[in-house]
Order: sequence, then C-alpha cells, then structure tokens
Amino acid sequence: MTNKDQAIDSLTALEALYGVPGAPALRKVARRMTPLYRKWIMTSRFCVLSTVGEEGTDGSPRGEDGPVVLELDPGTLAMPDWRGNNRLDSLRNIVTDGRVSLMFFVPGSNNIVRVNGVAWLTADADLRQRFVKKTLLPATVIVIEISEIYTQCARAMLRAGLWDPTCENADVPTVGQILAEVSEGEEGGESYDAAWCARAAKTMW
Repeated sequence: MTNKDQAIDSLTALEALYGVPGAPALRKVARRMTPLYRKWIMTSRFCVLSTVGEEGTDGSPRGEDGPVVLELDPGTLAMPDWRGNNRLDSLRNIVTDGRVSLMFFVPGSNNIVRVNGVAWLTADADLRQRFVKKTLLPATVIVIEISEIYTQCARAMLRAGLWDPTCENADVPTVGQILAEVSEGEEGGESYDAAWCARAAKTMW
C-alpha cells in the first residue's frame, strides 16, 4: 500500500521533479478558435467532457454523427445533451460550478485538442432547434465559453496504441456482467446485454 506520508504536497516539491515546459508547449495555447483549431474541432465526432461540482468530479463521453460541438462564435461552443441514463452528473456539476474541460479525439490521429472554459446550461428553443434530428431535439444545450485551446502531444496515445488494431482486446466484461456483479445479480446479466442494442437504437437521440 502506498504511504500517503510520501505524497507531494507543494508546488515547489512538484516542480522540482520536472523541467520547465518547452516554448512550443506554451505558445500553442489559443484563447479562442483559430482556423486550424476550428478545422480540428469540427472534424471531431467524439470528446470527453470533464466537470466539477459539489458532489465531486465527472468525466462524460460525448459523441455525434457529425461535429460533436457547434461554434456559436470564435470564443463560444455549444454541445447538445441527448438522451442518456438521466443521472445528470455532468449537468448538475455545470449548474453548480461551471468549470469544464473537453478532450477532442479524431479516429486515426494520435493528437488530441483540449479546451478549458466555463459552461452554462440552456433550454433555449432556438438553440435546441439547431441540433434537431428529424423531429427530435436535445433537452438542453451546454454552452462553453472558451478560456484556452491547445493540443496534447501524441505520447499517451502512442503508448496505448489506441488506434492500432493489433492492440484490440475483446475479452473484457460486458455492461450486463458488471451490472450483475455490483447489484449481486438483481440487475444485468445476459438478457440485459442481448436487449441493449435494440434499446439504444430506439433512444439514440
């Protein structure tokens, strides 16, 4: 077991273990959308939204069949909140705190674009209409005011081999198995897994 007495508890101690950041690591930061950051983010169909609130932190995967966010202006992004499990973890955090971070992924690229900012939630009818899928609208839209945009180097993705098909491992537990484990058999199991795809197809948006 790790001894917490050995925890690094000051910025001075932390910084002593690392070198200073290189100039490119600092100069790549933008405060609003630029043409190339815009091209990257509008290509991304998947991102991870991180929030913080009174009950703790949350990381939520967000995906679309097109760009995962909409640019309202160079300093503002909008993200629809489609159907999920109704836990509302991210949304509760945004209502009570507002600080958010997003990590945008593009399949095949080992680089990531990160956005930090402040978000707020709206049910504005006109803004929701901009995300319409046939006749369906998101319940709410997350509006993100950008504080900074920057790229993340490829080392983590290269270490993980995320896009390398030879690294795929299908031998992982299913959601039904995990649910059965944590509920001590009261929920989940094979029937849950078997029914999930059809259920998801009906409630995708």
